Amino acid sequence: MQNKASLILMRLTNYRRFSTTEDITSSDTLGSFSQLILQGNTLKQDDWDKKIIKTAHLKLEVKDFKAYTDVVRKAAKQFGGYIANEEQNQSEEKIESTVTIKVPVNEFELIIDQLPVSAKKIVEKKVISEDVSEQLIDTKSRLATKQQMRLKYLEFLRQAKNMEEVLQVQSEINDLQEEIESASARINYLSHQSAFSTVNLTFYQPLAGFPANDTPGFVKRAVAAFKSGYDFMAELMIEVISIWPVFIFVLLGWVFLKKRTSGFSTNRQNL
Repeated sequence: MQNKASLILMRLTNYRRFSTTEDITSSDTLGSFSQLILQGNTLKQDDWDKKIIKTAHLKLEVKDFKAYTDVVRKAAKQFGGYIANEEQNQSEEKIESTVTIKVPVNEFELIIDQLPVSAKKIVEKKVISEDVSEQLIDTKSRLATKQQMRLKYLEFLRQAKNMEEVLQVQSEINDLQEEIESASARINYLSHQSAFSTVNLTFYQPLAGFPANDTPGFVKRAVAAFKSGYDFMAELMIEVISIWPVFIFVLLGWVFLKKRTSGFSTNRQNL
């Protein structure tokens, strides 16, 4: 793309030698470039602050599912966030809800400390942090460069002398516009993700007859192991019994071979 742009620039420069009113080095164009460069420098100075995407994964066991649902909704509002996604499921064993909460980054630690307070037990807690400061600064720098190039190509477009040059420059402008839009979307995404942290919360209430999710003791594990071994042996015996025709076939074959071998031995002795 840069080589193509250089060729177009060289061709358009020859035409600009004969023009005194449409020169790219005019005071208006230089003023626009200078203003854009100053804005870019200001952005770079402001971007030195850390931009960190924080994500928490919480799994909790609760005593009262309905009451804790209200606790989650109130906590999201209390800490200036919102519920981005919510899903509930119920089975014979438990009723469960999976909620995605978005909160300002400054409230992230507060809400993940607050949510387990009303729960019965913390089953899982995991926090992940991703520093995207370098990605954000690099993307903004590329965006500023693309914007400057686009301004130059727009100036070239105004100075084009034939349709071939117009089409070539317009093609480059279209490509730059796509790259600018992509970079802008990436900047918006990273900025939002770093400004609002994510809490992936799963909480459930065991229903009647469903045992708590506790680690079993030695006796329970030993009994379970004995039962598992007994079940294995029972299944093995059933499998063996199910192939009884094979055993009969093997037994008949063995008897047949034994009689035949005995007959050959008797004949040889008589000879």
